[in-house]
Amino acid sequence: MRTVEEHLARILAAVPVLPPLDLALLEAGGGVLAEDIASPVPLPPFDNSAMDGYAVVASDIAGASEQTPVTLPVVGDIVAGDDGVAAIRTGLTARIMTGAPLPAGADAVVPVEWTDGGGTSVRISRSAPSGNYIRRAGEDVLEGQVVAPLGTRLGATRLGMIAAVGRPRALVRPRPRVVVLSTGNELREPGSPLAPGQIWDSNSFMLTAAVAEAGGVGYRQSTVGDEPDTVLETIEDQLMRADAIVTSGGVSMGTRDVVKEVLTGTGTVEFHKVAMRPGKPQGFGLLHGTPIFTLPGNPVSAYVSFQVFVRPALRAMQGLPAEPLPTVSAVLEGDLKSPVGIRHYLRASLTYGPGGYTVKPAEGQGSHQMGSLASANALIVLPEDVDLASAGSHVEVMRLPS
Repeated sequence: MRTVEEHLARILAAVPVLPPLDLALLEAGGGVLAEDIASPVPLPPFDNSAMDGYAVVASDIAGASEQTPVTLPVVGDIVAGDDGVAAIRTGLTARIMTGAPLPAGADAVVPVEWTDGGGTSVRISRSAPSGNYIRRAGEDVLEGQVVAPLGTRLGATRLGMIAAVGRPRALVRPRPRVVVLSTGNELREPGSPLAPGQIWDSNSFMLTAAVAEAGGVGYRQSTVGDEPDTVLETIEDQLMRADAIVTSGGVSMGTRDVVKEVLTGTGTVEFHKVAMRPGKPQGFGLLHGTPIFTLPGNPVSAYVSFQVFVRPALRAMQGLPAEPLPTVSAVLEGDLKSPVGIRHYLRASLTYGPGGYTVKPAEGQGSHQMGSLASANALIVLPEDVDLASAGSHVEVMRLPS
């Protein structure tokens, strides 16, 4: 029987790193940069106003107050994107809008709230130091500064930053395209009627959503029965559009474990028992160069297996560290028993209070019990050498995606 670390190491040694693609910015979203992106210009590229108000020479209003306001003639308006008023001299002012370029000669901006808002002349009732409400060129980003380094996953703010420095495209390792399918004669599509012995498929919906949470692009394939030729044909048909394939069901020791039957000896696919609960039966390999993860059919087993094995692999395929989900140490509420030699992942509710983290195990821990999985926000991880965790002790807790 393999350990969790051994099975994960086998996976990470085999999965390919996706080649980079040059993509338009919105298409690159969620991808991982395969280059450093530097700014060709300073940001802001010019001195500009941080407020709606008036551009002035600070020394002209040094004595301004409510009792002794200073009145200056207004020589024009400056709006964002406008270069109509290029300069002012002492004794003059120009009305200026937020983001508009500061005219030469001005060294301060007086917000409109400090004035009477005049259009031809303005009465200013407060003094302002040199530099008041001015955004200086380069105060955000310097010319040549790297604003998005190699290995950065491109979320909304990074995409905005890249656009702000004038780049319409980026070289990224794209989000892995993952096809998810469930197998089993008992499965029916949600919304369809059930005959005795049948259930609605939940795994493929859950795992496709988990792919998106892990940074991939999930494609759900309709459920497949237990006819071997159909299962193999369906899997092979997905290879053209998939960077990876995830199946659930048909990998245990039963007489109709069809995924195990049709994939054993195909490509590099192998099936093993892994010393974990839930999720003992596992399969993995490359099928015509495409990674295929064959997960157990019980919903909790499939989900835990995804988080422990598939999620790190999808990160590795984008050139990211194959990190597990974040873990914290928490005080256990209630005793827990676990079989020695098995790494146990137990559904739980993690909370944070004045004393730190506490974790309460879910009442239902069966691998078929979706109710307790859906309400859990964490997994308690009991190592192989622990058979009893007592209430009040500290345990490692894996935080699940919200």
